[in-house]
Amino acid sequence: MAYRYITATSAGAVTTLSLARPDKLNAMVLGVLEELSDAVDAAIAGGARALILTGEGRFFCSGADLTESDGGGVELDDLGLGLDTHYNPFLRKLATLEIPIVTALNGPVAGGGVGIALSGDLIVMAESAYILLPFVNIGLVPDVGGTWLIARSAGRARALEMALLGERMGAAEAKSVGLVNRVVPAEDVLATAQALAERLANGPTVALGLIRRQVAFALDNNFDATLQLERVNQRLCGRTADAAEAISAFGEKRKPQFKGQ
Repeated sequence: MAYRYITATSAGAVTTLSLARPDKLNAMVLGVLEELSDAVDAAIAGGARALILTGEGRFFCSGADLTESDGGGVELDDLGLGLDTHYNPFLRKLATLEIPIVTALNGPVAGGGVGIALSGDLIVMAESAYILLPFVNIGLVPDVGGTWLIARSAGRARALEMALLGERMGAAEAKSVGLVNRVVPAEDVLATAQALAERLANGPTVALGLIRRQVAFALDNNFDATLQLERVNQRLCGRTADAAEAISAFGEKRKPQFKGQ
């Protein structure tokens, strides 16, 4: 499918989805979310075992497009509508995928783009980039999952500081508080993300998908409930072809060749 707002490319078992409105700093309209959702489905159907989300140009994403009406811009009389119909369903789709996601923050990310950026299981950020929750500056509240993702990763105090003051957080600080995994020069962001995604795509896909869900579950449940889920997931993994292959490889002193099964 030809896309208007994004690009989708595949190399092996890795699919890279790029926000492609560089002239608008990759600001989002509803059409962006529609295309991203379709592209994720197409990638899964095509056998992708890892995804990369990134942006073209100077920004990863500058948030929602406050001026564009073509493609589904912001409707001030009901800002919750676009969240209900497009943003939140896409975030839920990412959260429940059975393959891992790497986000490559090639540049600054602001507003609703923060939720998408921090949805990655592994997050690579350019040294020159920053994260910004500007909502309070225009009389709004953080959305697209930004509240939960930042509070869970960086803690209550940092989440409130970012949301109440609407100030930028640089890449080094974002890494120090646990919002991102890697900080590299801007020219190395995509290559670093690709290397991570390829490693994940060559891994035991069933286990990786269960790990994603297991960690998310642990964030909202108690220790005993998490122990029970670990038992269930371990039983599932033990019955996979990849687990059998890993055990055989260990005995034969060779590297396992995972098939994602």
